[in-house]
Amino acid sequence: MSTAGAREKVTSEAVLDAALTLFAQRGYHGTALSQIAERLGVRTPSLYNHMRSKHDLLLTIVERTVTGVLEDFHAATAQRTDPLDRLYHATLAYARRHASHRREAIVVNRDTTSLDEPHRSEMQGLRRRHEHALRDIIAEGSAAGRFAIESPALGSFAIREMCVSIARWFHDEGPMTPDQVAREYTEFALSIVGVGRY
Repeated sequence: MSTAGAREKVTSEAVLDAALTLFAQRGYHGTALSQIAERLGVRTPSLYNHMRSKHDLLLTIVERTVTGVLEDFHAATAQRTDPLDRLYHATLAYARRHASHRREAIVVNRDTTSLDEPHRSEMQGLRRRHEHALRDIIAEGSAAGRFAIESPALGSFAIREMCVSIARWFHDEGPMTPDQVAREYTEFALSIVGVGRY
């Protein structure tokens, strides 16, 4: 493909996708704009037709991802009142996301600290909203006698870290689908709060 032909097909989303792949593989600081351009078959200056800076690419990736996590959480829990039901479906959504959006998960969990302020604090604040919401479900279930766990904060941390790990090992060609992995991990999460199988 000629450079001119490649340039015609480059879009802002294509630039973002290429950056996402390379950030996941090499890290934000290990990726140069020239490498993103090379992946797309264009010259580096032409990237500026589709982005403002490498930092803005990272910010867009992080913002979309952490916002998506919160949207998943609210969609999974909004119509549910039982703490066990809410925890199950909140964890299911979070685990599934880490199996199906692995690049995003890797970049967010490793490179959010590379954002400039005030963006770093804003994105970390959004991530804490999810953490606290999950913790609140566990605290509610514990107070109601549904869960047997002394520290909702520790339980929330353990569940989230467990789900985050999926992005590091899961592969599409493996023996399990994202949904199957998500269901198994959700059962593990229930064990953390002292509940048997759902």
